[in-house]
Amino acid sequence: MDAELVVVTGATGRQGGSVARHLLAGGRRVRALTRDPSSPAARRLTSAGAEVVRADMASAESLRAAFAGAHGVFSVQNPMTGGLNEEVLQGRAVGDAAAAAGVRHVVYASAGPGLPGTGVRQWENKLVVRAHLRSLDLPLTVLRPMAFMELMTDKDFYPAVSMWHLMPRLIGADRPLLWFSAGDVGAVAARAFAEPDRFIGADLPLCADVRSIDECRALWREIRGRPPRRFPMPEWLFHRFAGDDLTRMWRWLRTHPVPFDVAATRAVVPSARTVREWLVQRTYP
Repeated sequence: MDAELVVVTGATGRQGGSVARHLLAGGRRVRALTRDPSSPAARRLTSAGAEVVRADMASAESLRAAFAGAHGVFSVQNPMTGGLNEEVLQGRAVGDAAAAAGVRHVVYASAGPGLPGTGVRQWENKLVVRAHLRSLDLPLTVLRPMAFMELMTDKDFYPAVSMWHLMPRLIGADRPLLWFSAGDVGAVAARAFAEPDRFIGADLPLCADVRSIDECRALWREIRGRPPRRFPMPEWLFHRFAGDDLTRMWRWLRTHPVPFDVAATRAVVPSARTVREWLVQRTYP
């Protein structure tokens, strides 16, 4: 087993890519898993020094080969691309393969309040995966952000419809939300892998800033000199292409305050950006 080798799943995505970059910057060996090693993002990882490997996260057999000799694994699943059912299958398969390979530390990218009974499937799925990882007695760290700042800009999140139209209607434009950048997840994961005695067994809520959507809109206008683009769309039409899990999440957030501790997050990663800092640095339309 190579004590420096960490396998990063979803390595060409937002969280996985951030983790791979931070680990490489810290001198770790990275084996980056992706469905398409020929993609531009995969080629950039190769150029940065990662070993890029094709793997199927739903296949424990494929993952066992990819995990061979690894000390650590960063596990992330994306229900927006793979689907809600596939998210659980992939998360369990990663755990099974990590256990079979004797991996010494798994950092799992979860999300949400960490509580059962919300009715939000992507949050409930992550509790199922977390329980499975724990049942395998894997040395585990759980990272749990609430809302990613990338919701404001990234086209995969339909920001003109979601963040700037439906979310304020369903959550409340003045309701405080807990923000963290997907780009800063890598700094947290790298710290966890570097200090296993401190972080194995930890379940870390991640919050770098607390802002309402109205406050985020005002910051955008102040920094960019114009409001963010907004595209009104009926909720029923949004469900046609995005499903109803997101709107269920937003309604839950309207009536359920979530505890937060910005200082605790900054104790782990002092460089975690506020919404203002992130908007200033971000390149977006």
